[in-house]
Amino acid sequence: MDRKKKNILIWNLAFIGVIIGISFFIYKASLRVNYSWNWRAVPSYLVYKSQNEIDSPTNGFVEGYKDGAVIIKSTEGKLLRVKVKHPTVSKGAVVSIGDEVGYNSSYKAGPLLMGLYMTIKVSLLSIIMALVIGFIVGLMRISDNPLFKNLAIVYIELIRGTPLLVQIFIIYFFIGTIFSMTRFFAGAFALAVFEGAYIAEIIRAGIQSIPRGQTEAAVALGMNYYQVMRYIIMPQAIKRVLPALAGQFISLIKDSSLLSVISLTELTKAGKEIVSSTFSPFEVWFSVAALYFIVTYTLSLLDRYLERRLAGNE
Repeated sequence: MDRKKKNILIWNLAFIGVIIGISFFIYKASLRVNYSWNWRAVPSYLVYKSQNEIDSPTNGFVEGYKDGAVIIKSTEGKLLRVKVKHPTVSKGAVVSIGDEVGYNSSYKAGPLLMGLYMTIKVSLLSIIMALVIGFIVGLMRISDNPLFKNLAIVYIELIRGTPLLVQIFIIYFFIGTIFSMTRFFAGAFALAVFEGAYIAEIIRAGIQSIPRGQTEAAVALGMNYYQVMRYIIMPQAIKRVLPALAGQFISLIKDSSLLSVISLTELTKAGKEIVSSTFSPFEVWFSVAALYFIVTYTLSLLDRYLERRLAGNE
């Protein structure tokens, strides 16, 4: 084994040692907390088994169970089939209207999974709108037209200079009321407006990082502004700004947790509701953090994949 490989092995072992040390510290710290852990309840917050009771629609007695249905003979002599997956009555049993004859069960998404779905849904819509806003404002920011340029500067500085929480309140209670926005769309729009300012600066920096000589050469060949941006500038700029854009998208997903203040039941709001009803804060918030990490890490992996693909096309 050469010296370089030996050093890599040593540092990898050191990394494993640090992870083990941190895990041991967390474990010992958890023992010092006077808290009754209940991790067995966490899976039911993600997926749970629902049971729906099935009642008898008539008075009579049970003839039997066949082909997924309880057969009931009414006092008038009519045979009725009641679809039931799990019967709770036996043949010959006397039943009255409203008596339980069985139940149907199915798996349903729990509150955390529903909250995660809402987080992903609102984040995807926000990302699309933020890209559109950021691209347009980024082009306005580098425009020679004073109107477009100054409007872009005012928007960027105003949005970056005020807290997202305040912007959410303004858009939901003021702009949302004027335009009759739903809670979901108002929240997505607030995130898009906020992140759009940062994306605009990323787009501007990416475009301006391309040597000006390329633009001049393209114009000399007879290309117009649209063709220069479409075929020369943007393909190169996108490759350069992709990591920064991925970082903003990850930030947007995490910022979506603030939408709980307008009662949008995303992942954080779902976690709050579970904690208030179960008094199990640690298990719930650790689970919420893990779900956020899964989503953001998946986005990071997608970004790395796209970077490798774009690098391979050069």
